[in-house]
Amino acid sequence: MSTFQRARCRVTAHPFALDTAIAVGALVCMVVGSFADPGGEHGVNWGVRTPDPLSLVLMTLGAAALVFRRSAPRSVLAVTGTATLVESITGDPRAPVAMCVVIALCTVAATTDRATTWRVGLLAMTVLTGAAMLAGPLPWYAQENLAIIAWTGIGATAGDAIRSRRAVVRAIRERAERAERTREEEARRRVAEERLRIARDLHDVVAHHIALVNVQAGVAAHVMDKRPDQAKEALAHVREASRSALNELRATVGLLRQTGDPEAPTEPAPGLSRLDELAGTFRNAGLPVEVAHAEHAGTLPAAVDLVAYRIIQEALTNVQKHAGPDAKAEVSVVRVGPLVEVTVLDDGATADGATTAGGGHGLLGMRERVTALGGSLTTGPRYGGGFRVHAILPVKTRTAATGEPA
Repeated sequence: MSTFQRARCRVTAHPFALDTAIAVGALVCMVVGSFADPGGEHGVNWGVRTPDPLSLVLMTLGAAALVFRRSAPRSVLAVTGTATLVESITGDPRAPVAMCVVIALCTVAATTDRATTWRVGLLAMTVLTGAAMLAGPLPWYAQENLAIIAWTGIGATAGDAIRSRRAVVRAIRERAERAERTREEEARRRVAEERLRIARDLHDVVAHHIALVNVQAGVAAHVMDKRPDQAKEALAHVREASRSALNELRATVGLLRQTGDPEAPTEPAPGLSRLDELAGTFRNAGLPVEVAHAEHAGTLPAAVDLVAYRIIQEALTNVQKHAGPDAKAEVSVVRVGPLVEVTVLDDGATADGATTAGGGHGLLGMRERVTALGGSLTTGPRYGGGFRVHAILPVKTRTAATGEPA
């Protein structure tokens, strides 16, 4: 911080001291000016004159009033204006008492609006100039009388300029603070969205693979004694599902640990190209799954492809957990013009438990993913038993166009 800035901070912190200094400076200037005679003897050069005692009293009164100009600007203007008016009528018209009015008028203009400045300035100018011209000892056209118009105009203009500058600085500061708040809110919003996205991904990965591990582990425990070969096969599926879960978790955590934005994922994001593989994992867990996947629906934007995959994954996971041991599932992916329809059906007798069991977030996560793409999701029990998940995804979306993850 420079010396000027430090001095300005000190002055701003003590406004009464600043007003006192201004008042003392104005009094010194007025007293010195009252002794100066512009014409001198015979109207040549400068001379010295003796001011009237009344002029000195009025100067002191006007300067003392300036000490309170910040707390009561209009009252100070009235006091200094009265002193100047008395001086113009009864005293030496050349005494510079009008300096107090100029400072007080500048303060009023700096602390009010422009309309008030015009009214107060014109009133002070008219009253002081009219009194000096009509009741003063000098002729009405004397330069001392005309100077009052100029000085009051300068005071009002200077005060208005100060007020305008303060308004501009205040507006700039408010815009800067508003922009800072907006940046902070945007940062918090992005963090919340990213946390929600990570939570959805982790839920999809963990729920799917842990459900498969749970089923296969139950099968292995049931047939361990009577059918060891089948138990070994079930344990192999458990190992494969756990390895897949660990790989996906490792990839997700690896992306989170990077300090900057990754240029590309270490592995391709799952999509409908892995739909048969996904269905196979559920078949190995004992859930019959039929897949109807049109060939022309395979080329989709990455965001839409990922959301379709996650919807099917979560829906089949819910069937595995809630639909019962004899349930069957049907998966259909059809592209109709600019839309992709994803449908997952099951015939489980207790499939409606997927909406309430355990208070999970599966259906909520699916709905959030679909909404983020601008699509629609319908879930509910089927007539005659079972559960239905139906999603309509637009192919051309803002998210897909920018390549952002859903």
